[in-house]
Amino acid sequence: MAGRRAIDKLAPPAPHRRALLLRLCAALAAPLAPHAPLHAQTLFTSEPAAPGPVAVLYPDLPDPVRKVFTDIIGGIEEQMRQRVQAWPLAPAHDPADLGAALKRQGVRVVIALGRQGLKAAETLDPGLGLVVSGISSLPERDRHTGICLSPDPALLFARLRSLAPGVRRVIVVYNPQHNDWLLRLARDAARLHGIELAPLEAPDLATAARLYQNAFAAADNRRDAIWLPTDATTVDETTILPLVLREAWNRALPVFSSSFLHVRKGALFALYPNNIELGRNLGNLATAVMAGEPPPRGLLPLRDVYAALNLRTASHLGIAAGPAVQRGFQFLYPEP
Repeated sequence: MAGRRAIDKLAPPAPHRRALLLRLCAALAAPLAPHAPLHAQTLFTSEPAAPGPVAVLYPDLPDPVRKVFTDIIGGIEEQMRQRVQAWPLAPAHDPADLGAALKRQGVRVVIALGRQGLKAAETLDPGLGLVVSGISSLPERDRHTGICLSPDPALLFARLRSLAPGVRRVIVVYNPQHNDWLLRLARDAARLHGIELAPLEAPDLATAARLYQNAFAAADNRRDAIWLPTDATTVDETTILPLVLREAWNRALPVFSSSFLHVRKGALFALYPNNIELGRNLGNLATAVMAGEPPPRGLLPLRDVYAALNLRTASHLGIAAGPAVQRGFQFLYPEP
């Protein structure tokens, strides 16, 4: 559970020719212990060179979470064509020591991954450039530049229409405090794809449960589908998710998700991060910040994605998921 809290979503590692090298470097690097002197780790994706002016802050966690971070860092290095300073953060790191160490290393831009990385970055010199990722949302998302882990609704709706072209309405229960920005994007994307979006606001768990029950009672499985966004309130893993997936199965109602983990539990499909490509785009943002170019304000939705499909659920819904369909997904469950 600690890993899941530290990075909002875990995805299986993408195949990549440098993945083994990244993992080896991460495994050999000494983790930061509480109150120990701070040292940067450099993850190589090319010939060794002088460390660059970019530092990546991320939680010091074991695999498989570490593998997610090292893949992202690998993409950053490839795009920027230089080494970056990787700083795995222990929970008890000293912010003053971190700031002094970054200054000694000549860091100009910080890329903060995960909430712990962002929390650490916010204690640093405000003159440093900052790029954020590894989180699904922020209450004040316009304060920072970066890419979140919530897939772009336009990509989700396009995938839905390709699998279930009869769907005309998408029901989504969400907490506006977390995902109001995402719903603004979703409304535009729904219009683009000829879908009616039915958003239901739920500020707490009890309201979310009631809204789901009402939605199922009124849903038509010939034209409706349910979208599960990344939302700790309305997609609670312990109570809400089992309820939604059970009712959806019993009513043969498509459910699609912004979380890879939900496909294994019965969701029809999900989109999840392509960590290498995400890293490349973070590298582009960091390069723009260093060059003094005005970066886009606010967190951008995730567009560097892989797709996962539950074949058992597809069959249950009467969706023909033959070889041609399967080739469009990077993860199939259960394996054919």
